[in-house]
Parts: sequence; C-alpha cells; structure tokens
Amino acid sequence: MLDLTLYDPFEKMQFTDTNCFLCGTSITTEHRAPVFGEWLQRKYNLENKELLLLDKSVTTFSQLSIPCCDRCHTHYLLPLEAEVEQAAAAGIAGIQALDRQKLFQWIGKMYYGTLVTELIKETDPLIMPQYAVSEDPKMLGKFRSFFQVLQSLRVPMVFSDFLPCSFFILEVNPEQDELPFEYQDELTTMVFSIKLGSVAIICTLLDNGIIERALGKLEQVANGHQLHPIQLAEFKARVFYAAYIFNVVPEYFIRPQKAEDDHLVLDTLIDDVTNEIFNPWDMTAYAHMLEEMLKPWGIRESEILKDPKQPLSFILTEDNTFKLVEKV
Repeated sequence: MLDLTLYDPFEKMQFTDTNCFLCGTSITTEHRAPVFGEWLQRKYNLENKELLLLDKSVTTFSQLSIPCCDRCHTHYLLPLEAEVEQAAAAGIAGIQALDRQKLFQWIGKMYYGTLVTELIKETDPLIMPQYAVSEDPKMLGKFRSFFQVLQSLRVPMVFSDFLPCSFFILEVNPEQDELPFEYQDELTTMVFSIKLGSVAIICTLLDNGIIERALGKLEQVANGHQLHPIQLAEFKARVFYAAYIFNVVPEYFIRPQKAEDDHLVLDTLIDDVTNEIFNPWDMTAYAHMLEEMLKPWGIRESEILKDPKQPLSFILTEDNTFKLVEKV
C-alpha cells in the first residue's frame, strides 16, 4: 500500500536544520534545497542579490535554502522546477498552460521555504522581531492548513472542486519595463508575487480562489493587454489589500481512505456564517497600500485620494474600461 501519511511539523514545532521540511526525515545540515530554483537564479543573476529577513539579518538568493532530504529534492522539487522552467521559457502562454496545481506547488514552495527560514531563525535571531511568527497561534494555524495542502508536492492529492489559492497571470510591456525580475511576499497575509521577464504572477495562497473571483472583473479588464509597470503595481496593491482584509481560514478534510487508494482526496469548508469573508474595504488603508506599491513613481497618498470616492487608478477609466498608459 502506498504511504499516504501526511507530515505535521507544527504539532511539535519541528522546524530545524536536521529535519526535511517536506517529509520530516532526519537529515544532516548539508542536506539543503534552494528556496528559489537554481535555474531561476542563473537566468536572472540572482545568486548574490541580498534579501533582508525579519530578524534584520541579510542573506542572498543563493544562500536562502531549506533542509531537504535527497529523496524529496530529487523526486519532487527538481522535476517541478524543470517543468516550470520549461513553461516560463514559452512566456505568458507557457505559464498559462501550466497545470494550476503545479503552479501552486512551485509558488507555495518558495513562500513556505521563506517561512521555514524565518521560523528557524527565531530560535536564534540576530534581533528578535517585534511580532514573532512562532508566537502567534492564529498565524500558526493558517500556516498549518497551508502546509497540509502544500504536501501535494510529495503525497498524491486531489482537491475536490477547488484549488487552495487564487492566481492572476499578467503580461507587462517589455518596452516600458526595465526590471527583468521582481519578487515580493507578505508572510502574514500569505500573498506572493513574482515577475519573470514580461510575465507577472500574483498568488494568494490560502483563499480557495475567493480573491480571484472577487477581483474577476478587474482581471478581465487587464487580460489581453500589456501593462505598464505602474499598472502592474496598482494591480498588486489591489490583490495585496484584498488578502489583507480576507477574514477566514479554509479548513481541509481528508476523505476516508480505502486500502487500494493511490491518492488522497481533500474537501474544504469555509465558515462564512460566523465570520464575514472580507473585512470592510477601507479606502484610506487601500490608498496607503497603493502608495507603497507606487514608491518608484513618487505618487503620494494625498494624490491617490484627491477624489475620495474615486481613488487614482492607472488601470481603469471612469467608466471602468482599460486605461492605456504609455508614459508616466
């Protein structure tokens, strides 16, 4: 019988350099896997680019790695990276054609690898973060639910009529864009964005597709257009803010198994009776998020909210059609 047992590092907070992040096997500290695939680092010259961690220590893309046994690295991570590399080589059409569960696993691995690094760091930090991730029971509950579905990387798993995340795949005008690679994540709201050349992928990792449906009209307006970088920044602000006000945590349930089963089937439930799906949209809070995203252009919150009922938008015209932006 195929072993379909899931690993739960959260039960004993087993985040160490001597346990595989994916299956829990005991390993030596030499057994590591890069959080960002080696092909990605080579293609965009990321090896020596610096990253600031929550404890104010500095690492680089090449140094950012997670404890991983040889089996998980060879059988699960490397084939996934190869598949995404091939898809990315075909541009936006290749990424759009990639199986969504594979794309979820790829982004989820990078997000979770960063999270595990932070959790390990908190045992011996350079400077203790003001809000330690490991001391927040609610956040740990979210991360535990997320890791349950991320294990579809290792354990064959079918999600019944849902995907645990939302995706937005957008194209940026290469003639207006000077940055070949961008990456941004927010651990607490579980949102992740990455830009590979002219293709931008924004993902909210634990919402069962709700944010994708909520922002569906905006996505329809943007699809089929090559966005100016400032339009991508605004789109990211809307997704990041939607993740910020998202107010529920999905629960996942494994269907009873039979001896002959070769995969797990997961169902999901969201409590939308005792909890609102979204907290109220606050225009000032959104404007602050948008100001952060628009920093490269020096656009301030006062300009964004010049008309409080109609905040500044580079994507939408007043009648909610696509706005052509050639120069800012």
